[in-house]
Amino acid sequence: MFRYFIVLVVALSLFFASVQAPAVEVKNLYNAKVIVSSQTNSEQKRALKLAMGAVVLKVGGQQALLSNSAIKEGLRNYNRYVVKYRYQRNADKTELLVTFDESKINQLFEQASAPIWGSLRPQILLWLVEENGLQRTTISNATHSSFSENTASPITYNLPITVEQFSTLRGLPILMPLMDLTDVNNISTFDVWGRFAAQVQAGSQRYNPESIIIIRLSNSSLLPKKDNFGQVDDCLLCPKETQQYALDWSFIADAQGYNRDQIGAQIFGDISYGNSPDELLQKALSLISDKIYQKYALNSDVDHNYIIDVANISSLQTFIEVERFLEQLSSVKSVKLLNASGENRRFELALKSSGQAFIASLKLNKQLDRFVDPLAEKVIDAIPVFYWKP
Repeated sequence: MFRYFIVLVVALSLFFASVQAPAVEVKNLYNAKVIVSSQTNSEQKRALKLAMGAVVLKVGGQQALLSNSAIKEGLRNYNRYVVKYRYQRNADKTELLVTFDESKINQLFEQASAPIWGSLRPQILLWLVEENGLQRTTISNATHSSFSENTASPITYNLPITVEQFSTLRGLPILMPLMDLTDVNNISTFDVWGRFAAQVQAGSQRYNPESIIIIRLSNSSLLPKKDNFGQVDDCLLCPKETQQYALDWSFIADAQGYNRDQIGAQIFGDISYGNSPDELLQKALSLISDKIYQKYALNSDVDHNYIIDVANISSLQTFIEVERFLEQLSSVKSVKLLNASGENRRFELALKSSGQAFIASLKLNKQLDRFVDPLAEKVIDAIPVFYWKP
């Protein structure tokens, strides 16, 4: 009996260890830099406005924010939000570095009734497969694209740089695989191209991501088929003019596979066409970023009551620590103790987000672990149980 108890304890320990998805604290959310052509007043004004727009994107996470009337008014009065700026030379370029007032930017978001994305953000792993003719390649974080344009001035594409620039612009931590011997042994390009969730999740474990993006970029099989006369087959969604590249994507929100709610489902995006791999990639990443943002963002206008149990509060000191932790979460407005039974404490939380978004954001912290019995049947609206890790 004692041996079985030990096995159970070890199994639970491994279970909790496996569900610790890392969060990345994104710094300099309220800073931006813009390349300028000169240091004239007109160019400075243009750059300051662009810099503020970049900060709005990083803080808010959605491109649509730039169309919000209150945000647009703030952008017109960008000087109110600037703390300091300076010029610097970077190689052969001149850049304007700008720092904005955090509290004023946050107030602007409140005026716009726009959610704010906190500085703790999920680690994303991007699997990018490039299909050039009959050859498919999983792109590593240091691989140049095999796509090129045979023009008078040949164009080559560095897709990892495109990803890195997008990651910086939107404040979204995106990793690309190393594609070293370990990756090659763990996962095949066939599995990634097939968008097989189980295989991709297993092959991603070494990176321990919160979510996974799979992108397929092709100049052959994903393009609309042509008939014998070189015309595109009848297709309502296909472009009328000939496009050189096609891209589609898939998003696995719960890369750890431990969240049993709908939030963990695999999402498939529509196919898109274009003549620039860079532009197609940026567009896809922007669409996916909006979905990630919806999962974690906070809205001061939203008010949800949510009940949770914390099952291992054995002392007054632990209770104070848990209550303080909950009160300091950016997604929580207020905390109320409902009842106590043994070491279990039941709290009612007034949230700035949905309960689902609250659960998702908790995975970015390491002090409160959700317990999910892998053998139990799923119960709709069951009160979630957590264990405190001081």
